[in-house]
Amino acid sequence: MPDYKFRTIDATGKIRNDTMVASNPMELEKRLGSMGFDLLSYKEQSKAAKHAFRSKSISRRELINFTFHIEQLIKSGVPLIDSLKDIRDSIDYSHFTDVLQTVIDDIEGGKTLSLALAEHPAIFDNVYVTLVRVGEETGQLAVVLKDLAETIRWQDELVSQTKKIMIYPVIVSVIVLMVVSFLMIYLMPQLLPFIKNIGSEIPMHTQILIDVSEVFVKYWYLIFSAPVVFYFILKIAAKKNHKVRYFLDGLKLKLWIFGPLMTKIKLARFANYFAMMYSSGITVLDALKISEMMVDNMVLEDSINKARISISEGVIISKSFEAVGVFPSMIVRMLKVGEDTGAMDEALLNVSYFYDREVKESIDKIEPTILPILTVVLGGIMMWIMMAVLGPVYDAVAGVKI
Repeated sequence: MPDYKFRTIDATGKIRNDTMVASNPMELEKRLGSMGFDLLSYKEQSKAAKHAFRSKSISRRELINFTFHIEQLIKSGVPLIDSLKDIRDSIDYSHFTDVLQTVIDDIEGGKTLSLALAEHPAIFDNVYVTLVRVGEETGQLAVVLKDLAETIRWQDELVSQTKKIMIYPVIVSVIVLMVVSFLMIYLMPQLLPFIKNIGSEIPMHTQILIDVSEVFVKYWYLIFSAPVVFYFILKIAAKKNHKVRYFLDGLKLKLWIFGPLMTKIKLARFANYFAMMYSSGITVLDALKISEMMVDNMVLEDSINKARISISEGVIISKSFEAVGVFPSMIVRMLKVGEDTGAMDEALLNVSYFYDREVKESIDKIEPTILPILTVVLGGIMMWIMMAVLGPVYDAVAGVKI
């Protein structure tokens, strides 16, 4: 379906430039007219622009609202096309409005909902599309959509909690860096002649401060740019080299404080998605294959793949995960319980609940712990600078004989 770049004018005379998906120029003009705009000019976008349209994502909040609303409408007996049109007309115009229009047109053209959603992988990932397809095939689309909405909402809460503990350390770290940079680049060069003219011997800690200040003054551009350059070098290397990415992903899981927290979040996500797919009728092997892409970590992804291969060769699920040696014993035990009771989805949901609770408790513990640590660090830096600057002055004054 064409993507048009257009120019419109509203009742107040305000000119607007934007893009919109429409089957033809007449539909474009009709849709803009219903929104209170008069079409002045239009131009069909190139293939590259269409690709950019399909690769553009939306916020997780928009996806949650869409999934919740379509589930409610379908459960109430509203036809699928009417449900999608109601959602399209009820939201403010945005990129997602055009996405919904293309989905509607694709369904009217004969595609199923899952196939129409699969045309927008940046918004509807493989798990989302697969579960929708399962819901269509089993006639339980509303139930699947409800589980999806709850899962995405749960994932959004985890992301919010993770960001919550990162905001304060980042802000304080930036402030510390700015204060230290000001002292080293501006203040110390001003005090340096005074310290040298005192005449007394310069203490070791003061000499170190002077040397650090000189490094800041001479190489400030390297000090500030090196971390950014190093980050992008690692990012490019990880993208191009499988071994580098594997090493970095393993390092992420071992980082002090945040490594174990990240591991729990990813394991909770894996258990939650695995349980949802298993309960929806997806086979264990297919569910594991899809789950590999959801953990977003090559170490865990490789471990799930090894377990999946082992299961395909006839080894039971719990033994396969135990043999990998990466997954905690609790996951292995719960998988064994699921096998024995036949309630694998409930056992996995228990794992997800446990890790979700542990993540929240860890965040509650980490947040108040970071404050005194950063305060001590900042206080220590300031004390060192004050002692290095005032120490020679004190020694000179103490050495004066009356």
